[in-house]
Amino acid sequence: HDLRRSISDVPTRRAMQRVVVSSRGSVPAVLARRGLATRTHDGVMPTPKASFSTSPQPEEQEGLVLDRAALEALTTTQTERLWHPMTQQRPWATRDAAPPAPVVASHGSTLVRLDGSELLDGIAGLWCVNVGYGRRELADVAYDAMVRLPYHAPTMASPPQIDLADKIGDLLKLNEGTHCFFTSSGSEANEAAFKIARQYHLANARDDPVGALRYKIISRHRAYHGNTAGAMAATGQAERKIGFGAQPSGYVKVPPPYPYRRHAKLTPEEHAEDVVRSFEDTIIFEGYETVAAFVMEPVISGGGVIVPPETYLPRVREICDKYGILLILDEVVSGFGRTGRMFGHQHYGGVLPDIITMAKGLSSGYVPLGACAVSGKVFTKFYDSDSALPSRLAHLRQINTYGGHPVACAVALKNIEILETEGLVDRARDTGDYLANALRSTLSAHPWVGEVRNKGLLVGVELVADKETKAPLPEPLASQIPAIAARDFGVIVGRNGTTVPGLNNVLILAPPFVITHAECDLVVDSIAGALRKTHASHDAN
Repeated sequence: HDLRRSISDVPTRRAMQRVVVSSRGSVPAVLARRGLATRTHDGVMPTPKASFSTSPQPEEQEGLVLDRAALEALTTTQTERLWHPMTQQRPWATRDAAPPAPVVASHGSTLVRLDGSELLDGIAGLWCVNVGYGRRELADVAYDAMVRLPYHAPTMASPPQIDLADKIGDLLKLNEGTHCFFTSSGSEANEAAFKIARQYHLANARDDPVGALRYKIISRHRAYHGNTAGAMAATGQAERKIGFGAQPSGYVKVPPPYPYRRHAKLTPEEHAEDVVRSFEDTIIFEGYETVAAFVMEPVISGGGVIVPPETYLPRVREICDKYGILLILDEVVSGFGRTGRMFGHQHYGGVLPDIITMAKGLSSGYVPLGACAVSGKVFTKFYDSDSALPSRLAHLRQINTYGGHPVACAVALKNIEILETEGLVDRARDTGDYLANALRSTLSAHPWVGEVRNKGLLVGVELVADKETKAPLPEPLASQIPAIAARDFGVIVGRNGTTVPGLNNVLILAPPFVITHAECDLVVDSIAGALRKTHASHDAN
């Protein structure tokens, strides 16, 4: 939202936005001329040049820029016909501002627009383009798969679908085997997870006398789980729900650990234990017999990149086991390398979920695909021989038209191969630490920067009005930082906008794993410059 508004308000500065990194890994001379050659921060040395030989070269994208008249005509059509999500479009309709030039091409970590300007994408689209833009091998796989088999009903199977389910099972190693149910998105994957959890308990009534009573889903404040009815009800972000009417019943919220805002007398581990006790108290107060599942992200992403203490997830697993509650881990953002491990929960003491959801990095956003994977304990309760439900109702009665699409599954398989063969998960870990250290080194003295935190290439910068009180920076000021970063530096910086009133104050970075150290430096410079300009303007007023 901040990005679109900033681009609408002012002309693009084309010279500032020409930040091109060759897909074969050379750092352009233009970066050196601007003094943006790779630096070191806190002793972290730059990585050697990477090689991404199948990405399109910038010169191959020549001829895509429209002349002024054609661009204006397309802009008019965009204004009159297209409804953007999370965007206030009134200024476009009244001609007080123009929409941003459409994106037409991409390579590496860079987006190319029809007016010839370029943007360094600091949030990988929407947390998803993990392997970077312009991967020809993914396009080739999609073409071959589409020619061979463009679609099949979800009740059928195809080799790409079977192979992908097998690969995910190998990566997860859930107890008693893994089965995958495919969807088209993370929202649908979470929706399926909640239905599976509830049906599991009904089916388990012979072994659990209160199984038929279990229907409640406990989730956490600040978390985002999707935009479908159940997933939105589980989401702990009030501003996403205002105006949509009553939410489905059976969803309960608990606080997450928030080390930055913990009580001053508590260690992070003590704070985590306090939060776990609150979770257990909620189970007791709600009646443990009514609770079906607890859903959480290993690291809260859109709610502000909130990284838990190491002790938190193992304790959550203990409490779930104590009360017979299924643990659902939402790995839609953190899965497939984002945190520096293949899955985010793999950082935390060998904890295994009962159900895990994924999307985004599963296909790096090249095609829509999500998945809900379950342990053998859960899956076998859908056998008619094991279920307390009537035989005709024992199977999973959930279906998605495009779930397990053969083209999407083929692309996802190739995407995972790229992650593994190019060592991109380790690269995300190392580059994430480089970026976070660079941000700390450059920004820590700024009066508005409260904390820089990260898990791999999932980075948050919390902005505060006062470092002592940790009062959040007001949204009108916080929203200017991504706007200026895009307008003046050609860098897309995210923010946790439209989440919790008064707490939309965290800048978010989740770039493609192929981002270079020189590009990371540009990201840091863009945020530093935006902070400097916003702070100076605020002081002047």
